[in-house]
Amino acid sequence: MVLVLAVSDEVDDVLCADVRAVRAAQLILSCGDLPFDYLDYLMNALDVPLVFVPGNHDPDISGYRTSRAGLPVRAGLPARPPWPDGAVSAERSVVEVAGLRIAGLGGCRRYSEGPNQYTERQQVRRARLEPAWLLHGHVHPHGTAPVDHQVGRTVVRNVVGRHLLDIEPGAGARQLPAGASHAG
Repeated sequence: MVLVLAVSDEVDDVLCADVRAVRAAQLILSCGDLPFDYLDYLMNALDVPLVFVPGNHDPDISGYRTSRAGLPVRAGLPARPPWPDGAVSAERSVVEVAGLRIAGLGGCRRYSEGPNQYTERQQVRRARLEPAWLLHGHVHPHGTAPVDHQVGRTVVRNVVGRHLLDIEPGAGARQLPAGASHAG
C-alpha cells in the first residue's frame, strides 16, 4: 500500500503550521490550482515525491522538456520550470512514482480565456483511459463532504483541500477516515 496525500485548489493552513497529520504520506498528488511554493513546502516537509498536473489557474507549463545534456529547456533555450525542483509533471503523460502508475490530465472545461482550459471536443481527444481512480480538483464543496461517483469502472473523487488515500499498486484505493492515524 502507498499512502497518498491528494491535494488541490485550497491551501490548508493547518498543514502550513504542522504536517504531522499527514506525516506518514509516501507521495503527494496535486490536482492543480495550488501555489508551487506551497507544493514545494509540502514536498520538502514530508520528504516525499510530488506528482502534479496544472489546474486552470496555474501557469502554462507546456513546452518544457529536458535536453540531451539533462538541462531543462523551453523553445530550445535553457529555462527553469515554475514547479518545484524534483517535482514530476504528469501532464498528458504516464509516470511511475512510489510504485504507482499515474496518468495526468490537467486543466478544466473552457469557461474563459487562459491556459489549461479545454473544450469538450479537445478533452475527449486528450483522455481515453479508464483508470481505477480519477482524482480531480476544481469543484469546491463549500463545507460539504465530497461524494465519490462511478463512471464505468472508474471511481471519481473530488480532492479539493486534502485527502489521504491508501492505494494498492495495481488496484483501487480506500480513503482513511478523518483523524485516523496510519501505521507505517
